[in-house]
Amino acid sequence: MSNAQEQERKRFLTQYSEIATLAGGLAHEIKNPLSIISMNLELLNEELEQGDSSQDRRMLMKIETVQRECHHLENILDAFLQFARVGELELVEWDLNQIVRDFIEFYQPKARERRIEISPHLGSDLPPVRLDPALVRQVFMNLTLNAEQAMLDGGLLELQTYFREGRVYLEFIDNGTGMDEQTNSKKFQVFFSTKTGGSGLGLVTVKKIVEAHHGTISCDSESGRGTKFTISLPAADAVVEDTC
Repeated sequence: MSNAQEQERKRFLTQYSEIATLAGGLAHEIKNPLSIISMNLELLNEELEQGDSSQDRRMLMKIETVQRECHHLENILDAFLQFARVGELELVEWDLNQIVRDFIEFYQPKARERRIEISPHLGSDLPPVRLDPALVRQVFMNLTLNAEQAMLDGGLLELQTYFREGRVYLEFIDNGTGMDEQTNSKKFQVFFSTKTGGSGLGLVTVKKIVEAHHGTISCDSESGRGTKFTISLPAADAVVEDTC
């Protein structure tokens, strides 16, 4: 990377960090009163559940509607806070295979509940990579949730790692419903979602996190035939050389 490119990258990261801090603070300010509103709605719900009049039942239905919308807003704010935090990296050298193994162990109970078989194929020659473990875990969660929503009746999720030409690759492959061409072309757009109540920030956050690690992400998908996300990250020694 040239000095001019490095300076431009640092300038962008500084500007992004300032915007992210402001947006994150605003989101927190919204979450606080929203939590109080939700708590009071829960108390009202408990009181009205004890009533047996038709008016009580009508009010209870209205309160439950407002509760659902509050929950939806909380989910959007949580997703936005994850999105805003991307600029705050704490990089450490890690074995990507170990992170994959730890994640599979964590996710396995839910996978069994959802009738999803996890099939890991981990390369034996991976060099370490410089990662922020918490953010990479968020990538795993978001991509797995995406696959889970595409396999509502269960299915197969393959996680593959390999090393090629100085870069470490990770693939998430599911045999779910896949995406049509139009959906695939918009998947990384902010607030775009095909899911009812979806924030439209999940895959955007994944892309931001990967790019913040000097990585790339691509997607191959076909309606009815499943989806494959491929993440490419530089080996740790390559990052050190690039930033020297």
